[in-house]
Amino acid sequence: MFEYHPDEKVFSEVARWGADQELEACCMWITREKSVLIAEELGIARRPKLPTLKEQALAALREVGNCEEIDNTTYDTIRRALEALPNDE
Repeated sequence: MFEYHPDEKVFSEVARWGADQELEACCMWITREKSVLIAEELGIARRPKLPTLKEQALAALREVGNCEEIDNTTYDTIRRALEALPNDE
């Protein structure tokens, strides 16, 4: 069984930073040598943007609404409240 190490989060962040630096260098090389479009596509493919908390909540609400576990008025109230929130990043 894997034991949690207190510095695990720091190690993960450092590893991600290093990987991000390498990806950025690759994208810069592709931009210089080949194509800006290919570089952008590479960055998006290798570091996909995770859905925001707001997007996750709206998706979860749609699933509940599809199962008809809540009434339409409650669904619409929650949906409008979520949509009114600013987008988090």
